[in-house]
Amino acid sequence: MPVKIRIPSPLRNFTNGVDIVEVTGGSVAQALDQLKDKAKGIETRLFKAPNQLNRYVNIYKNEEDIRFLQNLETQVADGDELSIVPAIAGGANL
Repeated sequence: MPVKIRIPSPLRNFTNGVDIVEVTGGSVAQALDQLKDKAKGIETRLFKAPNQLNRYVNIYKNEEDIRFLQNLETQVADGDELSIVPAIAGGANL
């Protein structure tokens, strides 16, 4: 059973509309590297520099924010799910 990466709607143009991409285990960084190979161009939306996520991109492993685990070095195994969640900003002053 592979690791599943959930792709949010705004990034599905890189995956031909697919909402889940399957990769093998290892670390979050390794899983995202495999995603970059399967979804050409997505790295420009995820990373601002090698191994440095854009600040508005959040990654969750089984619903737990990787920033509170070991970040990109967080280990993943078969059956785990990674979710890419773009941050939402804005609003109105009331």
